[in-house]
Amino acid sequence: MPVPGPGYAITARVEVPASASAAGDLTMAVGRVGGVVTAFDVVESHTATLVVDISCNALNESHAEEITATLEALPGVTVRKVSDRTFLVHLGGKLEVQSKVSLRNRDDLSRAYTPGVARVCQAIAANPADARRLTIKRNTVAVVTDGSAVLGLGNLGAAAAMPVMEGKAALFKRFAGVDAWPVCLDTQDTEEIIRTVQILAPAYGGINLEDIAAPRCFEIEARLREMLDIPVFHDDQHGTAVVVLGALRNALRVVGKEIAGCKVVVCGVGAAGSAIIRLLQSNGSGPGDVVAVDIEGIVHRDRPGLDDNLRWIADHTNDEGLTGSLADALVGADVFIGVSAPNLFGAEELKTMARDAIVFALANPDPEIDPAVATAHAAVVATGRSDYPNQINNVLAFPGVFRGLLDAQARDITDAMLLAASHAIADVVTEPNPSFIVPSVFDAAVAPAVAEAVREATRQKDVAPV
Repeated sequence: MPVPGPGYAITARVEVPASASAAGDLTMAVGRVGGVVTAFDVVESHTATLVVDISCNALNESHAEEITATLEALPGVTVRKVSDRTFLVHLGGKLEVQSKVSLRNRDDLSRAYTPGVARVCQAIAANPADARRLTIKRNTVAVVTDGSAVLGLGNLGAAAAMPVMEGKAALFKRFAGVDAWPVCLDTQDTEEIIRTVQILAPAYGGINLEDIAAPRCFEIEARLREMLDIPVFHDDQHGTAVVVLGALRNALRVVGKEIAGCKVVVCGVGAAGSAIIRLLQSNGSGPGDVVAVDIEGIVHRDRPGLDDNLRWIADHTNDEGLTGSLADALVGADVFIGVSAPNLFGAEELKTMARDAIVFALANPDPEIDPAVATAHAAVVATGRSDYPNQINNVLAFPGVFRGLLDAQARDITDAMLLAASHAIADVVTEPNPSFIVPSVFDAAVAPAVAEAVREATRQKDVAPV
């Protein structure tokens, strides 16, 4: 069941009668309606009254409103103001530009700007490759979106996508020292997006595509990879696939199975699901069989109305030609990987899977199956949530991947590099167990390990499969 968390944290400033029971009355009131008090601060003290800031976590916006109403209903209590702590974090944006050089006097100005900068411009004009050495291109990534598939919220548009892109840029800097910047495009036309990114590309060492809806995201990425001399990485596809494969490698170690003998069910075949399938099957080796399932059921060769992406999946999966629903696909499966929708199956379907089943239920915030139910019947369970063990989070991949690409001055990105990144994530966990198959997102060893693996992969052709 969901629990109150910091994503819905509020601070209520309340005026209360000065009494020995004031603190207890407030905290008990919050607890009665299921809130979790995280801080209690007295900001003013008078003879008859106290002004208190009480901070607490809620389940959602309506729960936060219920907590507020409960406080206000207490005798003698006045709620002066309620602040949403998540919105406060985003106030004014989460990014700023800071110069790496000091500008203290005329000499500094002459070197950083005119007239000295002209010499650097001429050097780059004579040798364009020097831009990677003499400009921010060396360490800068564009985080590009059209706002058509923001988180699990849908098509919100470019402006509403900004907070996510800012957050992505902050993660790049925090975990890998990469300078990233949001590029939110007010168009959802494929040709306009491709052309815009093409003409912006000279300022960047890499392109991170984000929250662009399938199937357009496949064409946009493929064409930009062909035309640009810098890596283009769609994180919703490849970041998810890299972390999933790393986690799967360790999960298989826990249950003592080899990938080549496994039947893997992938539920959801949009950007993430398609990339997971392709990376699973890359490098000439993969599972015994993959069965893909979408909203219309099992993907198979004879199913009508397949688009190009689904046609590729149909041609490369489901060797037995299964048809039917997710429940049919799960029978005898060793691994379930869900990147789809909440509450799609339960214990009865799970019991039909193979012995020591592995369940990755990654729909967020509510997984495809209740994690408590999954844990009761499966050997290893992972989700996309931070309040359960084994969180599959893209931040384990993309900062280190781009750190390695930028350091190597890579001009493209290959499956070998992605496989190397997934192995590096897995290897940070030296002794995996059912509750620990992927490292923490705050493990300082992850990004450097991924970066080194990607750098090494740029120097060799092949990396061993899962």
